[in-house]
Amino acid sequence: MDSLQIIILALIQGITEFLPISSSGHLILPAQLLGWSDQGLAFDVAVHIGTLVAVVGYFRQDLIRIALDWLGSLAGKGSTFNSRLGWYLIFATLPAVLIGFVLKSMGLDEAMRSIAVIAGTTLIFGALLGWVDYKGKKIQPIEKLTFRQAMFIGFAQAIALIPGTSRSGITMTAGLMLGLTREAAARFSFLLSIPVIMGAGMLLTLDLVKSTAPVDWGVLISGAVVAAVSAWICIHFFLSFINRIGLMPFVIYRFILGAVLIGVIVV
Repeated sequence: MDSLQIIILALIQGITEFLPISSSGHLILPAQLLGWSDQGLAFDVAVHIGTLVAVVGYFRQDLIRIALDWLGSLAGKGSTFNSRLGWYLIFATLPAVLIGFVLKSMGLDEAMRSIAVIAGTTLIFGALLGWVDYKGKKIQPIEKLTFRQAMFIGFAQAIALIPGTSRSGITMTAGLMLGLTREAAARFSFLLSIPVIMGAGMLLTLDLVKSTAPVDWGVLISGAVVAAVSAWICIHFFLSFINRIGLMPFVIYRFILGAVLIGVIVV
């Protein structure tokens, strides 16, 4: 890959990983429209590491409080919101892990990576996001989150194993269905992304270790840095403006993206 391709693909990954607009829908377009070759396993590992660094760095204070209170609860110091949130994140991650393992072992994860599937899920789940953003009560803060609600969002996250769904989009949709505020739904979605991105990165790294393909460290480092910076900026501005702009601009964007993907299929 040349420098321009590295920057564009890393930007796409960094930005779309946390916006409710489907990263898979965007990453497939350069290959289809510009004829770019697959970026390769090593590059996938690099951008996953970059986005992980961004989200962990942004929520570092929250993660420290969650970890300390969670460890404190194990030591018998009592339950707090942060200790409960730690358990919620652990258990809510399990549905995606278990279902993802089943799909991968059956070979269905690659079978679903078609433009038709991505176009359909981009439109369907975009419409669902718009509906719940319009109809949802949006009154519950994250501090009032319950275990049952966290698991509901966790099972919703597993749906994002279908390409085009958008992990952040479907988890925010589930949060809004439960009456969470936009900011609360987004914050829990981002925190819930950490173990998933970490797990995906570890699996990709294991595949990379088994691979005999040469590794271009310059490409890896450049991709990781661009993905990390763009992801951090994306998280910061999304949380800053979510209550002001709402989610409808992203819904409209998903409709446009879905139409473009359908156009690629037809042409």
